[in-house]
Amino acid sequence: MSIILNILNSRSNKGGNFFLQLSKILDYKPKNKELYIKAFTHRSLNLKDRDGNAVNYERLEFVGDAMLSAVIASYLFEKVPHGDEGYLTKMRSKVVSREHLNELGKELKLIDLVESKIPTTNFGNNIHGNLFESLVGAIFLDKGYKQCEKFIFKRVIKPHVDIETLEGKIISYKSLLIEWCQKEKKSFDYNVYEDTGNDDLKHFSVKLSINNKVISKARATSKKKAEEKASRRAFFAFQNEITKAF
Repeated sequence: MSIILNILNSRSNKGGNFFLQLSKILDYKPKNKELYIKAFTHRSLNLKDRDGNAVNYERLEFVGDAMLSAVIASYLFEKVPHGDEGYLTKMRSKVVSREHLNELGKELKLIDLVESKIPTTNFGNNIHGNLFESLVGAIFLDKGYKQCEKFIFKRVIKPHVDIETLEGKIISYKSLLIEWCQKEKKSFDYNVYEDTGNDDLKHFSVKLSINNKVISKARATSKKKAEEKASRRAFFAFQNEITKAF
């Protein structure tokens, strides 16, 4: 695939050997180099192969997401024999949460390997987790399940997966708060509206009411972030009650 080789040559000429950096992360030399180049190629380059298929990391991200879930699920199944399906699902979600994957991508400085038309400073935070998933996908397709499992154990499970810590970790204050309200038969409402402030970026504000009483307010650059921030503040207002309920 000549377009892949052109990217490789371009990266090599920029200084800082792409595969030298990558080998330090992987602890082995890649066999199918095209997969790893694709794993760090951003869609903004708008590249296509000779068959007209897009050349970027998004399909590898899909594979990596599946592999992370499979390996983590297998580990939790063996590690926590008393855990039922609901418990195991929640625990896996905490390990592969977007927040955690973003932290893993940052830890490995994967963004330094990206080829893109967009300056890395303009990327959202999720780029770090996306790249981690695409790298896992490339490892699986290049080296198979065992090598992929070995990488996930080294980079995810051994340094970051502690069962007791995970049990107490909250990945979504909004989900927890809604679950608590439903369990305790309390009404809740997220009143979200576009903020008319003077910021360069559009902001959204939210008022969170429980039983028709405003409990918390928050402001952020997206509705989702504003709701999560307001939920977090409400959680701490009802922390003792919520903790007892669960």
